Formats: sequence, C-alpha cells, structure tokens
Amino acid sequence: MDMDTHRKDLYPDVTASGGLAPAMREAAKLRGCDIGLGPWAADVISIETTRGFLSVDPAAEERLFRLGVRIPGFTWEIGSTGDLGLLVEAIAAWREGIPLDELDERFEFMELDEFARALESGEPTSLQWSDLLSSDFHRRQWNLLRRLRADELLRNMFPTITHGAVRLRVDPLDGMSRQVLVHELDGELYEVMRVGVPGAAWVEVPTGDLIAYLRAALNEE
Repeated sequence: MDMDTHRKDLYPDVTASGGLAPAMREAAKLRGCDIGLGPWAADVISIETTRGFLSVDPAAEERLFRLGVRIPGFTWEIGSTGDLGLLVEAIAAWREGIPLDELDERFEFMELDEFARALESGEPTSLQWSDLLSSDFHRRQWNLLRRLRADELLRNMFPTITHGAVRLRVDPLDGMSRQVLVHELDGELYEVMRVGVPGAAWVEVPTGDLIAYLRAALNEE
C-alpha cells in the first residue's frame, strides 16, 4: 500500500476537503472558530500568533495532527490529536491569548512545557541561555556564550547556535530582526557577520573589541 492510499484511509475528511488547509477552515467554520488561516493557505500550515507561529503536521503512520509552535530557529510540539475539530478549537484559543493553564485544562492533548510557558511570560530568552549553557552538545560554544551573557545588553538577545556559530537576535519572535553571527576562531580572534545587512560578510574582530562591536551592531536603528 503506498503512502497516498494509506493517508487517504487515515484522513478521509482532509482528502474530501481537498487538503489540510481547506479541511481546517471548514472545521473552524462549523465551530465558529477563528484560526487565522487565510483562504490562500496551502497544506504547509503556518499561523502567526503573538506566541510564535503555529504549525500543523499530519502523521503518516497513524491519524494524528501534530501541533507545534515555531519561532525562528526552533519548533517544538505542544500536543497532537486525531480530532480535527478539537485541533481548530485549540488553535483558536491559543490565538486569543488564553492562559496556558486554562488551555491545559480545556485541551487534554496539549503538552505545554517550560519553553511554552517562558514564551507566554515573555521570558524565552533567559531560559534559552540556560538551556544552551547546560547542553553538552554545545559545550564548544560555552566559553563564548558565557562571555556574551555576562554583558548586560547582550544577555537580552535571543541566542541560538547555527553551524557552530552563536546567533544573537534582538526579537525572538521575529526572524528578520537585527541579528549577528559570532564564530570563535581562537581565544583571541572572532568572526562576526551582521546578518541581513547589504553586503553582509564575515569580519575578523579581536577579542578586546568583541563586546563593543556586537553591542554597536545590535543597537543600530
């Protein structure tokens, strides 16, 4: 049995509607929900909210709509259900900004972890610093991360690791906000790139100038 046949067996409502997006719009209309899914949306579901972008990914092996939250550089699952109606109700409630404790009570399938709660409270940045500095996977970046976090301005930037370089972004929810990449060449020399500026290229910055250089790059209007 090929995948398409299997998926049709699992998602007859989605198939009948002509795809995931139309099926979600129909389910939302039936329940009087506003899920913020435009009429042009295809089957790649990405719904903008004040608490990140919501994504929906149907599982292939069983009937399950996996609901995730994405901010630039991260996606984490916040629950999964086979009930399309329940899914759209949860999405509408998330978009309305209903507190996570209430969402937890209303929708048993939702799994709202520490990071989702940090996002709700507006504090994902401090948690992200802690997570990176406690991850053995990023041990090579620990010295640089500690140095950056020690600065009172830079510790307010949202950090991620991209191909071994530390990325600092002003707004964790906006992938286009001011950001820099920092790569440690050795203890005395770093490479820095101002992402998104015309002609962006790696610039070598000596250790003594690093913090001032980064502060200037991230403070530019």
